[in-house]
Amino acid sequence: MHRGDLVQARTAWEAAVADDRTADNQRELSASLGNLGNTCALMHDFETAERCYREVLAIQRTERYQNAIAHTLVNLGNLHIGADHPEKARPYYLEALDLLRELKDDRALGILYNNLALQEAREGWWDQAVTSFKLALDYHRVVGNEEGLAVTYSQLGKCYLDHGDLTRAERCLNNASEHYIKLGNEPAEAAVLRLLATLYDTRKDPVSARRCLERVVSLDLRYKLPEHQADSAYLARLNQSG
Repeated sequence: MHRGDLVQARTAWEAAVADDRTADNQRELSASLGNLGNTCALMHDFETAERCYREVLAIQRTERYQNAIAHTLVNLGNLHIGADHPEKARPYYLEALDLLRELKDDRALGILYNNLALQEAREGWWDQAVTSFKLALDYHRVVGNEEGLAVTYSQLGKCYLDHGDLTRAERCLNNASEHYIKLGNEPAEAAVLRLLATLYDTRKDPVSARRCLERVVSLDLRYKLPEHQADSAYLARLNQSG
């Protein structure tokens, strides 16, 4: 699976599931079914993935593995988001939240609140989404999750940008950029700088927009990013108008 050969990975996990059923080993069956579900989800076979996760959940509920139950509920929620049924994700996320609060799993809570915020933003529940994003940031800070902080700040910043709140968007996106710089994740930094360029262009600040795009284009070239042509054309337009 790590080499990207999902077909071979699926065949291997299907064989493991069959062996674990024959051996009547519930713990191992739960693990192999979970891996089969993950592989099917990556292959966009959402129906089979859901069937696997539901069987995993039934085993975990019987064995009362609370932490494992919470993570399988999150997988089911994420699966419905991937299958473009966000309304079905929410009940799984909310049940997982209750369990993770009891378990005091702050790292998982940060990630889950971020997922919940994205689902709320898609549904147009703006105030709830902002609250969930801010809770995600709080939990990321508690455990020192730099990647989580970078991702959540960038997504909250994009939401503010989409709603025309340029001041809050700029603050969030600059925070995201700083965290990605700390992490050394330059392609992700480029994605944030693209949003900042759009923000500054909207604000009629071509100097700042050009500064962002010049950095983006240099990163496009360094990492052979697919956005290079569009970014270069955008920068050329700004240079012509300025």
